[in-house]
Amino acid sequence: MSNALNPLQAIVAKDPRYKPAAYEFLFESLAVTKKRLAQKRGGKVRHVSGPELLEGLRQHALDCFGRMAKTVLNEWGIHATSDVGAMVFNLIESGEMEKTDDDQRSDFDNLYDFDEAFCREYKIVLDELGA
Repeated sequence: MSNALNPLQAIVAKDPRYKPAAYEFLFESLAVTKKRLAQKRGGKVRHVSGPELLEGLRQHALDCFGRMAKTVLNEWGIHATSDVGAMVFNLIESGEMEKTDDDQRSDFDNLYDFDEAFCREYKIVLDELGA
């Protein structure tokens, strides 16, 4: 039996600010973002920029967790867009994600305020029959 850590465990051991679930959600958000972008671009999938990933993560968190999105992300250690950038670059350093020469950690800094993006902008859509 091997005592070797899987890549995600190794990343969390090196930087324990973010829980494994945060990284799993980041990968899920990346997949959803790629799919949405491909649909907009006639099926063409390409590299996802930092701002595109942040918007995709925001939309996916709201879709998955609704008004609890900020609470869930905070519980996982994600309090600001720069936290997502730190996670992405942890994944890049470990070889679990790739970057282009244009990608920088600062691409993730202060793109939106979590209170604004997850609380104030959250809208509940009422079903006309149930309203």
